[in-house]
Amino acid sequence: MLESSAHWNAVAVFPALYWRCHARAFAQFNSWCSLVDNIRLSVLILKDQKAAYRASVLFCFNPASVFYSSLYSESLYALFSLGGIFYVFSGANTVAVIMLALSGSARSNGALNAGYFCFQALLQAYDATVQKKRPLLAIHALVAGALRSIFIFLPFFAFQAYGYLNICVHGSSDELRPWCKAKVPLLYGFIQSHYWGVGFLRYFQVKQLPNFLLASPVLSLAVYSIVHYAKLLHRCFQRTSVHKQIITALEKRPVVSYRRSDDATILSEPPAGLTKKAQGSSKAKQRKPVATEIAPATFHDSTTPANQNIEEDQDTCSILLLPFVLHLAFMAFTALFVMHVQVSTRFLSASPPVYWAAAHVLASPSRANRRWGYLICVYFIAYILLGSLLFSNFYPFT
Repeated sequence: MLESSAHWNAVAVFPALYWRCHARAFAQFNSWCSLVDNIRLSVLILKDQKAAYRASVLFCFNPASVFYSSLYSESLYALFSLGGIFYVFSGANTVAVIMLALSGSARSNGALNAGYFCFQALLQAYDATVQKKRPLLAIHALVAGALRSIFIFLPFFAFQAYGYLNICVHGSSDELRPWCKAKVPLLYGFIQSHYWGVGFLRYFQVKQLPNFLLASPVLSLAVYSIVHYAKLLHRCFQRTSVHKQIITALEKRPVVSYRRSDDATILSEPPAGLTKKAQGSSKAKQRKPVATEIAPATFHDSTTPANQNIEEDQDTCSILLLPFVLHLAFMAFTALFVMHVQVSTRFLSASPPVYWAAAHVLASPSRANRRWGYLICVYFIAYILLGSLLFSNFYPFT
Protein backbone atom coordinates (compact mmCIF):
# COMPACT_ATOMS: atom_id res chain seq x y z
CA MET A 1 0.00 0.00 0.00
CA LEU A 2 2.82 2.39 0.91
CA GLU A 3 4.67 1.49 -2.27
CA SER A 4 1.56 2.22 -4.33
CA SER A 5 1.08 5.57 -2.60
CA ALA A 6 4.70 6.51 -3.19
CA HIS A 7 4.35 5.56 -6.83
CA TRP A 8 1.38 7.85 -7.42
CA ASN A 9 3.01 10.64 -5.45
CA ALA A 10 5.99 10.41 -7.81
CA VAL A 11 3.63 10.56 -10.76
CA ALA A 12 1.95 13.64 -9.33
CA VAL A 13 5.24 15.41 -8.62
CA PHE A 14 7.07 14.42 -11.80
CA PRO A 15 4.38 13.85 -14.46
CA ALA A 16 6.51 15.04 -17.36
CA LEU A 17 9.44 12.83 -16.38
CA TYR A 18 7.15 9.85 -15.78
CA TRP A 19 5.45 10.00 -19.15
CA ARG A 20 8.67 10.88 -20.96
CA CYS A 21 10.31 7.69 -19.68
CA HIS A 22 7.33 5.64 -20.81
CA ALA A 23 7.32 7.33 -24.20
CA ARG A 24 11.04 6.66 -24.67
CA ALA A 25 10.52 3.01 -23.74
CA PHE A 26 7.72 2.86 -26.30
CA ALA A 27 10.02 4.40 -28.93
CA GLN A 28 12.72 1.81 -28.18
CA PHE A 29 10.17 -0.99 -28.48
CA ASN A 30 9.06 0.36 -31.85
CA SER A 31 12.69 0.52 -32.99
CA TRP A 32 13.33 -3.13 -32.15
CA CYS A 33 10.11 -4.25 -33.82
CA SER A 34 10.97 -2.23 -36.94
CA LEU A 35 14.38 -3.96 -36.95
CA VAL A 36 12.64 -7.34 -37.12
CA ASP A 37 10.43 -6.08 -39.94
CA ASN A 38 13.52 -4.81 -41.77
CA ILE A 39 15.21 -8.22 -41.49
CA ARG A 40 12.18 -10.08 -42.79
CA LEU A 41 11.63 -7.65 -45.66
CA SER A 42 15.30 -7.70 -46.65
CA VAL A 43 15.40 -11.51 -46.74
CA LEU A 44 12.21 -11.61 -48.78
CA ILE A 45 13.41 -9.12 -51.43
CA LEU A 46 17.16 -9.78 -51.55
CA LYS A 47 16.97 -13.58 -51.15
CA ASP A 48 20.27 -13.33 -49.26
CA GLN A 49 20.32 -13.79 -45.50
CA LYS A 50 23.83 -12.40 -45.04
CA ALA A 51 23.03 -9.25 -46.98
CA ALA A 52 19.81 -8.87 -44.99
CA TYR A 53 21.73 -9.23 -41.73
CA ARG A 54 24.31 -6.61 -42.75
CA ALA A 55 21.58 -4.19 -43.84
CA SER A 56 19.72 -4.69 -40.57
CA VAL A 57 22.85 -4.05 -38.50
CA LEU A 58 23.29 -0.79 -40.41
CA PHE A 59 19.65 0.03 -39.71
CA CYS A 60 20.33 -0.41 -35.98
CA PHE A 61 23.03 2.27 -36.17
CA ASN A 62 21.44 4.52 -38.76
CA PRO A 63 22.44 8.23 -38.72
CA ALA A 64 19.00 9.25 -37.41
CA SER A 65 19.21 6.93 -34.39
CA VAL A 66 18.71 9.78 -31.94
CA PHE A 67 15.19 10.26 -33.31
CA TYR A 68 14.44 6.55 -33.00
CA SER A 69 15.10 6.66 -29.25
CA SER A 70 13.42 9.99 -28.45
CA LEU A 71 9.89 11.44 -28.49
CA TYR A 72 9.56 11.47 -32.25
CA SER A 73 7.40 9.50 -34.66
CA GLU A 74 10.25 8.01 -36.72
CA SER A 75 10.33 4.68 -34.89
CA LEU A 76 6.55 4.27 -35.06
CA TYR A 77 6.55 5.14 -38.75
CA ALA A 78 9.38 2.67 -39.47
CA LEU A 79 7.52 -0.07 -37.58
CA PHE A 80 4.29 0.28 -39.58
CA SER A 81 5.96 1.13 -42.87
CA LEU A 82 8.48 -1.74 -42.99
CA GLY A 83 5.98 -4.20 -41.53
CA GLY A 84 3.27 -3.16 -43.97
CA ILE A 85 5.54 -3.44 -47.00
CA PHE A 86 6.65 -6.89 -45.87
CA TYR A 87 3.04 -8.06 -45.66
CA VAL A 88 2.30 -6.57 -49.09
CA PHE A 89 4.90 -8.85 -50.67
CA SER A 90 3.91 -11.75 -48.40
CA GLY A 91 0.33 -11.74 -49.63
CA ALA A 92 -1.30 -10.70 -46.32
CA ASN A 93 -3.08 -7.73 -47.88
CA THR A 94 -5.48 -6.98 -45.02
CA VAL A 95 -2.71 -6.68 -42.44
CA ALA A 96 -0.62 -4.70 -44.93
CA VAL A 97 -3.40 -2.17 -45.56
CA ILE A 98 -3.93 -1.59 -41.84
CA MET A 99 -0.21 -1.18 -41.10
CA LEU A 100 0.43 1.15 -44.03
CA ALA A 101 -2.58 3.26 -43.08
CA LEU A 102 -1.14 3.51 -39.56
CA SER A 103 2.20 4.57 -41.06
CA GLY A 104 0.35 7.43 -42.73
CA SER A 105 -1.10 8.32 -39.33
CA ALA A 106 2.39 8.49 -37.82
CA ARG A 107 3.89 10.60 -40.62
CA SER A 108 2.22 12.20 -43.63
CA ASN A 109 4.73 10.69 -46.09
CA GLY A 110 3.38 7.27 -45.10
CA ALA A 111 0.64 7.84 -47.67
CA LEU A 112 3.29 7.26 -50.36
CA ASN A 113 3.37 3.60 -49.33
CA ALA A 114 0.14 3.18 -51.28
CA GLY A 115 2.43 2.93 -54.31
CA TYR A 116 3.38 -0.61 -53.29
CA PHE A 117 -0.24 -1.70 -53.62
CA CYS A 118 -0.43 0.08 -56.97
CA PHE A 119 2.62 -1.89 -58.11
CA GLN A 120 1.07 -5.13 -56.87
CA ALA A 121 -2.18 -4.36 -58.70
CA LEU A 122 -0.33 -3.66 -61.97
CA LEU A 123 1.54 -6.98 -61.72
CA GLN A 124 -1.66 -8.88 -61.05
CA ALA A 125 -3.52 -7.10 -63.85
CA TYR A 126 -0.71 -7.88 -66.31
CA ASP A 127 -0.72 -11.52 -65.25
CA ALA A 128 -4.50 -11.76 -65.56
CA THR A 129 -4.55 -10.13 -69.00
CA VAL A 130 -1.48 -11.64 -70.67
CA GLN A 131 -0.94 -14.94 -68.89
CA LYS A 132 -4.45 -16.03 -67.85
CA LYS A 133 -6.43 -14.16 -70.57
CA ARG A 134 -9.01 -13.03 -68.02
CA PRO A 135 -9.67 -9.29 -68.38
CA LEU A 136 -12.34 -9.29 -65.67
CA LEU A 137 -9.77 -10.58 -63.20
CA ALA A 138 -7.46 -7.75 -64.25
CA ILE A 139 -10.19 -5.18 -63.58
CA HIS A 140 -10.80 -6.77 -60.19
CA ALA A 141 -7.09 -6.48 -59.33
CA LEU A 142 -6.97 -2.81 -60.35
CA VAL A 143 -10.12 -1.95 -58.39
CA ALA A 144 -8.85 -3.78 -55.31
CA GLY A 145 -5.50 -1.97 -55.57
CA ALA A 146 -7.26 1.40 -55.90
CA LEU A 147 -9.46 0.76 -52.85
CA ARG A 148 -6.48 -0.30 -50.75
CA SER A 149 -4.54 2.78 -51.82
CA ILE A 150 -7.47 5.04 -50.91
CA PHE A 151 -7.66 3.40 -47.49
CA ILE A 152 -3.97 4.15 -46.92
CA PHE A 153 -4.62 7.81 -47.81
CA LEU A 154 -7.54 8.04 -45.36
CA PRO A 155 -5.45 9.34 -42.39
CA PHE A 156 -4.09 12.16 -44.57
CA PHE A 157 -7.56 13.04 -45.87
CA ALA A 158 -9.00 12.85 -42.35
CA PHE A 159 -6.44 15.35 -41.05
CA GLN A 160 -7.20 17.78 -43.87
CA ALA A 161 -10.96 17.43 -43.32
CA TYR A 162 -10.54 17.95 -39.57
CA GLY A 163 -8.59 21.16 -40.13
CA TYR A 164 -11.05 22.44 -42.74
CA LEU A 165 -14.10 21.84 -40.55
CA ASN A 166 -12.56 23.38 -37.43
CA ILE A 167 -10.93 26.41 -39.05
CA CYS A 168 -12.83 27.16 -42.24
CA VAL A 169 -16.38 26.00 -41.37
CA HIS A 170 -16.67 26.30 -37.58
CA GLY A 171 -13.84 28.79 -37.01
CA SER A 172 -14.33 31.81 -34.77
CA SER A 173 -12.54 34.24 -37.12
CA ASP A 174 -14.70 36.29 -39.48
CA GLU A 175 -12.06 36.29 -42.23
CA LEU A 176 -11.23 32.97 -43.85
CA ARG A 177 -7.62 31.90 -44.14
CA PRO A 178 -6.26 31.89 -47.75
CA TRP A 179 -6.03 28.09 -47.93
CA CYS A 180 -9.74 27.76 -47.11
CA LYS A 181 -10.56 29.39 -50.46
CA ALA A 182 -8.33 27.08 -52.49
CA LYS A 183 -9.83 24.52 -54.88
CA VAL A 184 -8.12 21.79 -52.88
CA PRO A 185 -7.80 23.15 -49.31
CA LEU A 186 -4.73 21.51 -47.80
CA LEU A 187 -3.96 22.71 -44.28
CA TYR A 188 -0.61 20.99 -43.93
CA GLY A 189 0.65 22.24 -47.29
CA PHE A 190 -0.31 25.82 -46.41
CA ILE A 191 1.49 25.65 -43.06
CA GLN A 192 4.62 24.28 -44.69
CA SER A 193 4.63 26.89 -47.44
CA HIS A 194 3.50 29.96 -45.48
CA TYR A 195 5.27 29.48 -42.15
CA TRP A 196 8.17 27.13 -42.90
CA GLY A 197 9.16 28.34 -46.36
CA VAL A 198 8.82 24.89 -47.92
CA GLY A 199 8.59 24.87 -51.70
CA PHE A 200 10.40 23.90 -54.88
CA LEU A 201 13.94 25.39 -54.85
CA ARG A 202 12.96 27.85 -52.09
CA TYR A 203 15.67 26.44 -49.83
CA PHE A 204 18.45 26.99 -52.36
CA GLN A 205 20.11 29.92 -50.59
CA VAL A 206 23.72 30.61 -49.72
CA LYS A 207 22.96 30.80 -46.00
CA GLN A 208 21.54 27.23 -46.14
CA LEU A 209 24.83 25.76 -47.40
CA PRO A 210 25.68 24.21 -43.98
CA ASN A 211 22.35 22.38 -44.01
CA PHE A 212 23.08 21.03 -47.49
CA LEU A 213 26.44 19.81 -46.23
CA LEU A 214 24.74 18.17 -43.25
CA ALA A 215 22.38 16.29 -45.56
CA SER A 216 24.92 15.49 -48.28
CA PRO A 217 26.03 12.05 -46.91
CA VAL A 218 22.56 10.50 -46.80
CA LEU A 219 21.57 12.08 -50.12
CA SER A 220 24.76 10.75 -51.72
CA LEU A 221 24.04 7.28 -50.36
CA ALA A 222 20.45 7.52 -51.61
CA VAL A 223 21.60 8.55 -55.10
CA TYR A 224 24.11 5.68 -55.13
CA SER A 225 21.34 3.26 -54.10
CA ILE A 226 19.06 4.48 -56.88
CA VAL A 227 21.79 4.28 -59.55
CA HIS A 228 23.03 0.89 -58.34
CA TYR A 229 19.64 -0.80 -58.37
CA ALA A 230 18.55 0.96 -61.55
CA LYS A 231 21.61 -0.51 -63.32
CA LEU A 232 20.89 -3.88 -61.75
CA LEU A 233 17.30 -3.83 -62.98
CA HIS A 234 18.46 -2.73 -66.45
CA ARG A 235 20.83 -5.70 -66.70
CA CYS A 236 18.11 -7.92 -65.31
CA PHE A 237 15.60 -6.89 -67.98
CA GLN A 238 18.24 -7.31 -70.68
CA ARG A 239 18.93 -10.84 -69.50
CA THR A 240 15.33 -11.85 -68.75
CA SER A 241 12.12 -10.54 -70.30
CA VAL A 242 9.80 -8.37 -68.26
CA HIS A 243 7.05 -10.94 -68.77
CA LYS A 244 9.13 -13.68 -67.19
CA GLN A 245 10.16 -11.38 -64.33
CA ILE A 246 6.52 -10.61 -63.53
CA ILE A 247 5.44 -14.24 -63.65
CA THR A 248 8.36 -15.30 -61.46
CA ALA A 249 7.62 -12.56 -58.93
CA LEU A 250 3.95 -13.52 -58.71
CA GLU A 251 4.73 -17.22 -58.34
CA LYS A 252 7.19 -16.65 -55.48
CA ARG A 253 5.26 -13.96 -53.62
CA PRO A 254 3.26 -16.12 -51.12
CA VAL A 255 5.80 -17.10 -48.46
CA VAL A 256 3.74 -18.17 -45.46
CA SER A 257 6.21 -20.92 -44.58
CA TYR A 258 9.10 -18.49 -44.90
CA ARG A 259 8.09 -16.54 -41.81
CA ARG A 260 8.51 -19.53 -39.56
CA SER A 261 11.79 -20.80 -40.94
CA ASP A 262 13.99 -18.03 -42.28
CA ASP A 263 13.25 -15.66 -39.40
CA ALA A 264 14.49 -18.31 -37.00
CA THR A 265 17.59 -18.83 -39.14
CA ILE A 266 18.44 -15.11 -39.13
CA LEU A 267 17.48 -14.12 -35.60
CA SER A 268 19.13 -17.07 -33.89
CA GLU A 269 22.28 -19.12 -34.32
CA PRO A 270 22.75 -22.86 -33.58
CA PRO A 271 24.41 -23.71 -30.24
CA ALA A 272 28.18 -23.94 -30.32
CA GLY A 273 28.14 -27.55 -29.12
CA LEU A 274 26.31 -28.87 -32.15
CA THR A 275 28.27 -31.04 -34.50
CA LYS A 276 28.37 -30.29 -38.21
CA LYS A 277 25.99 -33.14 -38.82
CA ALA A 278 23.53 -31.83 -36.25
CA GLN A 279 23.79 -28.31 -37.63
CA GLY A 280 23.16 -29.59 -41.15
CA SER A 281 20.08 -31.56 -40.10
CA SER A 282 18.78 -28.60 -38.07
CA LYS A 283 19.13 -26.20 -41.00
CA ALA A 284 17.56 -28.76 -43.31
CA LYS A 285 14.52 -29.00 -41.03
CA GLN A 286 14.25 -25.23 -40.77
CA ARG A 287 14.51 -24.58 -44.49
CA LYS A 288 12.62 -27.59 -45.78
CA PRO A 289 9.25 -25.78 -46.24
CA VAL A 290 10.81 -23.08 -48.40
CA ALA A 291 13.47 -25.04 -50.22
CA THR A 292 11.47 -25.12 -53.42
CA GLU A 293 10.97 -21.35 -53.30
CA ILE A 294 14.35 -20.06 -52.24
CA ALA A 295 16.59 -22.53 -54.01
CA PRO A 296 15.89 -21.35 -57.58
CA ALA A 297 16.67 -17.76 -56.57
CA THR A 298 19.89 -18.57 -54.69
CA PHE A 299 22.92 -18.34 -56.99
CA HIS A 300 25.81 -18.13 -54.52
CA ASP A 301 27.93 -21.22 -55.08
CA SER A 302 31.50 -21.50 -53.83
CA THR A 303 32.30 -24.08 -56.51
CA THR A 304 31.95 -21.51 -59.31
CA PRO A 305 34.00 -18.45 -58.29
CA ALA A 306 34.48 -17.37 -61.92
CA ASN A 307 30.78 -16.56 -62.20
CA GLN A 308 30.43 -15.00 -58.77
CA ASN A 309 29.75 -11.45 -59.99
CA ILE A 310 27.07 -12.60 -62.44
CA GLU A 311 25.49 -14.77 -59.77
CA GLU A 312 25.41 -11.90 -57.27
CA ASP A 313 23.53 -9.80 -59.80
CA GLN A 314 21.05 -12.59 -60.41
CA ASP A 315 20.61 -13.14 -56.69
CA THR A 316 19.21 -9.65 -56.12
CA CYS A 317 17.81 -9.22 -59.62
CA SER A 318 14.05 -9.03 -59.24
CA ILE A 319 11.35 -6.76 -60.52
CA LEU A 320 10.26 -6.44 -56.88
CA LEU A 321 13.14 -3.97 -56.44
CA LEU A 322 11.43 -1.50 -58.80
CA PRO A 323 8.89 0.05 -56.36
CA PHE A 324 11.60 0.51 -53.73
CA VAL A 325 13.80 2.37 -56.22
CA LEU A 326 10.94 4.59 -57.42
CA HIS A 327 9.86 5.33 -53.85
CA LEU A 328 13.38 6.27 -52.77
CA ALA A 329 13.91 8.38 -55.90
CA PHE A 330 10.75 10.40 -55.23
CA MET A 331 11.62 10.92 -51.57
CA ALA A 332 15.23 11.90 -52.33
CA PHE A 333 14.08 14.37 -54.99
CA THR A 334 11.55 15.89 -52.57
CA ALA A 335 14.11 16.10 -49.76
CA LEU A 336 16.68 17.86 -51.96
CA PHE A 337 14.53 20.26 -53.97
CA VAL A 338 11.38 20.87 -51.91
CA MET A 339 11.85 20.26 -48.19
CA HIS A 340 14.23 21.65 -45.61
CA VAL A 341 17.17 19.61 -46.80
CA GLN A 342 18.64 18.91 -43.36
CA VAL A 343 15.60 16.75 -42.58
CA SER A 344 16.81 14.26 -45.21
CA THR A 345 18.76 12.25 -42.64
CA ARG A 346 15.64 11.13 -40.80
CA PHE A 347 13.29 11.48 -43.79
CA LEU A 348 15.17 8.73 -45.64
CA SER A 349 16.08 6.68 -42.56
CA ALA A 350 13.25 4.15 -43.06
CA SER A 351 14.05 3.47 -46.73
CA PRO A 352 15.38 -0.11 -47.10
CA PRO A 353 17.40 0.39 -50.36
CA VAL A 354 19.72 2.81 -48.53
CA TYR A 355 20.83 0.02 -46.19
CA TRP A 356 20.81 -2.64 -48.91
CA ALA A 357 23.20 -0.60 -51.03
CA ALA A 358 25.41 0.20 -48.04
CA ALA A 359 25.52 -3.50 -47.16
CA HIS A 360 26.46 -4.27 -50.77
CA VAL A 361 29.39 -1.86 -50.55
CA LEU A 362 30.57 -3.34 -47.24
CA ALA A 363 30.53 -6.87 -48.67
CA SER A 364 32.34 -5.98 -51.89
CA PRO A 365 35.88 -7.43 -52.23
CA SER A 366 37.03 -4.35 -54.17
CA ARG A 367 39.62 -2.21 -52.40
CA ALA A 368 37.88 1.00 -53.48
CA ASN A 369 34.56 -0.26 -52.13
CA ARG A 370 36.24 -1.20 -48.87
CA ARG A 371 37.30 2.41 -48.47
CA TRP A 372 33.77 3.59 -49.19
CA GLY A 373 32.47 1.02 -46.73
CA TYR A 374 34.81 2.38 -44.09
CA LEU A 375 33.53 5.92 -44.78
CA ILE A 376 29.93 4.70 -44.52
CA CYS A 377 30.63 3.19 -41.08
CA VAL A 378 32.38 6.37 -39.96
CA TYR A 379 29.44 8.44 -41.23
CA PHE A 380 26.88 6.32 -39.36
CA ILE A 381 28.80 6.40 -36.07
CA ALA A 382 29.72 10.08 -36.35
CA TYR A 383 26.10 11.13 -36.92
CA ILE A 384 24.94 9.05 -33.97
CA LEU A 385 27.41 10.87 -31.69
CA LEU A 386 26.86 14.26 -33.34
CA GLY A 387 23.09 13.92 -33.25
CA SER A 388 23.07 12.82 -29.62
CA LEU A 389 25.14 15.84 -28.61
CA LEU A 390 23.37 18.48 -30.71
CA PHE A 391 19.79 17.27 -30.45
CA SER A 392 19.87 16.75 -26.68
CA ASN A 393 21.22 20.29 -26.22
CA PHE A 394 18.56 21.87 -28.46
CA TYR A 395 20.92 22.62 -31.33
CA PRO A 396 19.63 22.09 -34.91
CA PHE A 397 20.28 18.60 -36.21
CA THR A 398 18.24 17.33 -39.18
